[in-house]
Amino acid sequence: MTHTAAPSARRRRLGAELRKMREHAGMTVAYAAQQLGAEGPRISNMESGRLGVSEERVRMLAAIYACGDQAYVDALAAIATERGRGWWEGYRDRMAVDALDLAELDFHAVGLRAVQIMHIPGLLQTEDYANAVFSTAEPALTPVQRRVNVSYRMRRREVLDRDVPPQCTFLIHEAALRMEFGGSKVARGQLERLLEASEWDNVTVRTIPFSAGGFPHAGASVTYMYGVVPQLDTVQLDTPTGVTFLDGETHLANYRRILDRTEGLSLAPADTRDFIQAIAQRL
Repeated sequence: MTHTAAPSARRRRLGAELRKMREHAGMTVAYAAQQLGAEGPRISNMESGRLGVSEERVRMLAAIYACGDQAYVDALAAIATERGRGWWEGYRDRMAVDALDLAELDFHAVGLRAVQIMHIPGLLQTEDYANAVFSTAEPALTPVQRRVNVSYRMRRREVLDRDVPPQCTFLIHEAALRMEFGGSKVARGQLERLLEASEWDNVTVRTIPFSAGGFPHAGASVTYMYGVVPQLDTVQLDTPTGVTFLDGETHLANYRRILDRTEGLSLAPADTRDFIQAIAQRL
């Protein structure tokens, strides 16, 4: 096994899922280690992500824990086989770790559903719009930091251009459509980009109009990332100082309900395009 000094979100998630699997089997760390023929600390280190885990070891642990969900086990084994450096590693030491984790989660998601209140979703932002958004950061970014952040955001967009891209639904509040980051010209260009993206096969854009009134979790943006199996779904919450990731079963269930209710209040895709065009024409 390989020591991992700074495990990524995917590696930490693999360890957390192995811990859940063990706990569901009602086994202690000591008993699991005995069955594996290893010392107790090795199990703990695998579950924390401090030790790498091979595909064979994942399958052996699944057998010890009598896990009968083969799709789930296969998905965990696939994480264990991931090697190499993703493009986001080129931004290490220049971007916060949670930003790198977000790019990694984007890359491996099979689908996502997001609610954005005040900003156009990052994956759909134009370069000019992203630059204008980062110009509002507090504390202020240096010109170099802003260029790095914009470059990173533009690289993240590439996930939508893959041969097999994730299926995405973006629920965008009317407030985000009317915010003129960078002025009317930049805002209009962003809305035109949004209209273009709404025609892509893997992208659905729906607007939550002011007239919809209140809706669950209206004070914050949420992104729900779908894994290969439901147990590997992840919720991302935006905050002024970074992002938070949630993957507990109760959190996932709650946010699925929140998104279902919010999507039910949004305009249909065709009505959304008409709505966005009307705003863009006034700019």
